[in-house]
Formats: sequence, C-alpha cells, structure tokens
Amino acid sequence: MSHHFTVHDIARMAGVSAMTVSRALNHPTQVSPATLEKVMVVVRSTGFVPNGMAGGLRSSKARLVAAVLPTLTGPVFQETIQALNQALDAQGYQLMVGQSGYDSAREDALLDAIIRRRPDGIVLTGIMRSPAGRKQLLAAGIPVVETWDLTPTPIDMLVGFSNEDIGAAVCAYLHQRGYRRPALICGDDERARRRNSGFQRMARSLGLTQEGQDLPLVLTPPPTTLGAGRSGLAELLARPEGIDAVFCSSDMLALGVLIEAQARGLAVPGQVAIVGLGDLGLAASLHPALTTVRIDGTRIGQTAAQYIVDRADGRPIAEPIVDIGFSIVARGTA
Repeated sequence: MSHHFTVHDIARMAGVSAMTVSRALNHPTQVSPATLEKVMVVVRSTGFVPNGMAGGLRSSKARLVAAVLPTLTGPVFQETIQALNQALDAQGYQLMVGQSGYDSAREDALLDAIIRRRPDGIVLTGIMRSPAGRKQLLAAGIPVVETWDLTPTPIDMLVGFSNEDIGAAVCAYLHQRGYRRPALICGDDERARRRNSGFQRMARSLGLTQEGQDLPLVLTPPPTTLGAGRSGLAELLARPEGIDAVFCSSDMLALGVLIEAQARGLAVPGQVAIVGLGDLGLAASLHPALTTVRIDGTRIGQTAAQYIVDRADGRPIAEPIVDIGFSIVARGTA
C-alpha cells in the first residue's frame, strides 16, 4: 500500500522545518546545497509528490489549463490539441483534456468537475450551447476560449471560423465545377448541422433546389467513421433523385465514400465528386487525392494558449474574437 506523505513528514525525516522543505522544492536556490541535498534524498526515497493545488492556492496559480473535446478519437481536433499543448508547455502550463461526447448534459458535468479544480483557463471545442454551462462558466470567472465555431456572443474569448460559410463555399465550389446534384453525408452534431444549412442555402440561391426543398442528406452519429461513409453513399445511390457530388463532414467519411464508389466501379470525380473536411494527413495520399476543407488547427491551438497565458498574466486581449477562416484544398476527387 502506498503511503501518502505530507510536507511535514518530509520535514521530520530530513530534520528541517516544513517551511524549509517548501522552499527547497519551490525555490531551491534559497536554501544551502547541504540542506537541499538532505531534503531531496528524503523526497526521492519516499517518492513524495508536492500537492500542486496547495501551492497553487497560495499563489492562486494552478498553471493548469483544461480542454474539452467532443471526442478523443476524432483526428480533426488532434492538430489543435497538439499545438495547444506545445504552446502551453513552453510557458510552463500543463494541459488536461476531457471528453464530453456530443452530449451537453455530459459536457455540463465535466465542466463542473473542471471548474472545481480552478484551472487557469478552459478551452472549449465549439460554442457553449447549454445555458446552465454558460452561466456556470461566467460565474466561475475562469478565462474561457471557445474554438471551432463563431458567435457574436462568446462567453469570453473565441478563436474559430464560420461553419455556415464553409457549407456555402463548398456548394459554390462544386457548382462552379459543373456539379448540379450534390448531396450531403454528415455527423449529427451542432457544427455539422450549421455547415449543412449553409450548403442548402447556397444551393437554393444557385437554383439547385426549389424553395422548401432540400438536397439529399444522410445523417450519421458522431464521431464519424469510414464505415458510415460507405453506407452513406450506398443509401444516397439507392434514392431515386440521383447524385453527382457528395460533401462529407469529415475526411474519414469522405474516405469511406471513395472506397464505396471504387468498389461499385464509379468514376471519381467523373460520376461522383467527393469533398471532405479536415485535410488529414491521408487526404493528399489517396488516389485520387481528396479535395477537402483545410482548417488551421495549429493556429487555433496557439492562439487559444496565448489568450489564456496573457489573461493569467493580466495582459489585455486586443482582439477577443478571431475568425481564422478556412480554405478549400482542390485535389483529384472534385
């Protein structure tokens, strides 16, 4: 059984005061080398881990940042988390990651647990939709950065892009290249739904659908998978209206669509064009290479980290809302 040692235990074993132990651990240059060595021998032999929170409460700095992701398996967020982690690490902060699923009740419970730990900042994927969660975050007074979306009314700070604009831009892109019967396969989550509505709105304004009519759509539970892309295309091809292009809410779905199209002997992009989202590493290596929407996840992570560090150090944030935009990467599939 492991013994839980306190600073007082270490002090007793090293024959020094608790204050000296604390100083040896936090400000080693302030104690004599001989005293430091005495304390460190005991620390090493006991495996003592100082309680970060206790010290943190005194200096009111936990040097901890929490990030909330809907899924830990979705590769699309990995670039953001990696950049966030590296930027925070460089400034002496630790990153704690929690998974909320795509469920707001679960997100609220997770946030409650995070707020109790009093981190220096919280990074959210998406906009906080739940009124209860929003209220709790505002009351906590912890710096919050919402990401991967846009709203004129963020809780605090925001680094993102417009999902509606992505949908509209992809629809216009396909139309410009001569595709007239596009369809959608997408995850049934808030951000993907907004990309859909942007796509459908643009389709109406380009005359691809009549008022009150929508383009064919297959919804799939998030996080989206390759298998859902295959079955999604099969479902669209079975419908009477016929399609010539598919916009997928992730590159994984798009890869599934490409595999299904090839298994059925359909020419891509001749008979069916495919556009993904995320520009994963695999997108450029597919055959044909995948046309997709690129989002600068690195910039999102770095900016979010900078915001929190600046706020923790009492520096003003000049631009609390940043729209980093997106780009369509044109490759072989469309």
